[in-house]
Amino acid sequence: MNIMKAGLQFSHRIVAVSEGYAWECQTQEGGWGLDAVIRENNWKLRGIVNGIDYKEWSPKCDPALVGDGYTQYDVTTLDEGKKKCKMALQKELGLPVDPNIPLFGFIGRLDYQKGVDLIRDSHGWLMSQGVQLVMLGSGRADLENDLRSMEASYPQQTRSWVGFSVQMAHRITAGCDLLLMPSRFEPCGLNQLYAMAYGTVPIVHAVGGLRDTVKPFNPFENSGTGWTFERADADQMRGACSNALETFRNYRDSFRQLQLRDMQQDLSWDHAAEVYEEVLVAAKYQW
Repeated sequence: MNIMKAGLQFSHRIVAVSEGYAWECQTQEGGWGLDAVIRENNWKLRGIVNGIDYKEWSPKCDPALVGDGYTQYDVTTLDEGKKKCKMALQKELGLPVDPNIPLFGFIGRLDYQKGVDLIRDSHGWLMSQGVQLVMLGSGRADLENDLRSMEASYPQQTRSWVGFSVQMAHRITAGCDLLLMPSRFEPCGLNQLYAMAYGTVPIVHAVGGLRDTVKPFNPFENSGTGWTFERADADQMRGACSNALETFRNYRDSFRQLQLRDMQQDLSWDHAAEVYEEVLVAAKYQW
């Protein structure tokens, strides 16, 4: 007996946490043996991206950005606010304090799904580009050791916080220039939404909800909200990072406009709630 199969077959409506993941669930790779059932019932399937709670995740009222040199900021004070948070983060973690050094961040569970090994395999290259990297997470013992090894190999450029701290997660989100999310699969993802709300530009593997929420930067049209790569592959991730670094270093106005677009989006639950209401009303009056 497969309870999930029964639920899919007899439910009035099915909701996935993003349009991208709703599509992936209908493939052999993403359906885990239930893809045929989901395809048969895809007329009642809807993808709805999660929202974020601006009471907890907003740089203009974040209590984690009070004290220790951090400061709250919004779109009107982005330049100075982001600079102060970046320098405060560098100082707190014992990295050389320099607002001009590109600062990458990673926050997440240390697991195969999250693509941490892609960062590990690209670490030497990233360091050769003269960047700093801050990583926060816990999980598999071998990946925790990888984080420790990365810091030990480049102590002037890398900090690895093995474990978790809510305050540090907020401070990394505010202080970094770029957030890495190389997840192999990600039904929705929240860290990329938090990052954009703080003007921290995401670099993501274009999968699931990451594909839905992070639109590729187009320098010719000055559009997009981040950088994406199509395969969970270290070379592809390095290519996206290289493009991001080129923009950060040589086209600062374009980078700043990208940050502002990210911050000016409505990433709240308001829109998601409206769509959920539509789905629930449709289910109520289906029969």
